[in-house]
Amino acid sequence: MAEHIRIRDAGGTWVVRAGGAVIGESERALELSEGSHPPVIYFPRDDIAMAFLDRSSKQTVCPHKGAARYFTIIAKSGPIPDAAWSYETPKEGMEAIAGHLAFYPDKVTVERL
Repeated sequence: MAEHIRIRDAGGTWVVRAGGAVIGESERALELSEGSHPPVIYFPRDDIAMAFLDRSSKQTVCPHKGAARYFTIIAKSGPIPDAAWSYETPKEGMEAIAGHLAFYPDKVTVERL
């Protein structure tokens, strides 16, 4: 694992809201801290209403975590493009975030209950 990245249990219950609806709630969320960046909450896919997410064509690569795939949220108010991402096959040392989704805080609301 990259020394500047830390993954830990986020503790408590976390919720993600998009377009006025709750699309996920989890007591199994992970918090990823990377250098001076704000921590990011990763939700297990099993705790997200995946029927409201469509895989987009966007992909990026992080030298520490690997290739990220993006998802558009289909909200009642309209699509929210590339609002979530996932490292489906993360690099060695990052396996804990496989099967999880993270969300952009400027596109959705992620909060601890």
